[in-house]
Amino acid sequence: MAMNLPSQRGRGRRAPVADINVTPLVDVMLVLLIIFMVTAPLLTAGVPVNLPDSRAKALDQDQKPVQISLDAQGRLYIDDQEVAEDALPQRLEAIAAKPEAGGQPPQIFLRADRALDYGRVMRVMGELNRAGLNRVSLLTVEGTGEGGGTR
Repeated sequence: MAMNLPSQRGRGRRAPVADINVTPLVDVMLVLLIIFMVTAPLLTAGVPVNLPDSRAKALDQDQKPVQISLDAQGRLYIDDQEVAEDALPQRLEAIAAKPEAGGQPPQIFLRADRALDYGRVMRVMGELNRAGLNRVSLLTVEGTGEGGGTR
């Protein structure tokens, strides 16, 4: 008859554990942390400058930027209007005097023909800097990145 009595020594059913096992949660969180630590430096772009024959995509712009162009003969244009080189400083100062909504100087897109001398482009960039226009992007055509064609 003693066989039918339930034993107090562990032969009975165990009670369910009500604690949550957090080990898998910690494992997943550590993996996500590592992924974000590795990818975060890759998402920041250092200098917003495009070089000739680039495969880069176009930048999103809120305001219409001022375009300054230098053609193959070295003629200077501001928004499709030809400008003499000696009149450039005054025109740039007038542009810099009209800040954008955030109080920043206007965005400048500099387009220069690839046949131009590097010094000629740098003189224009120096005038931009002197006028306080330091938000300058060098524009390119979308190409193969190998110094050749455009798409």
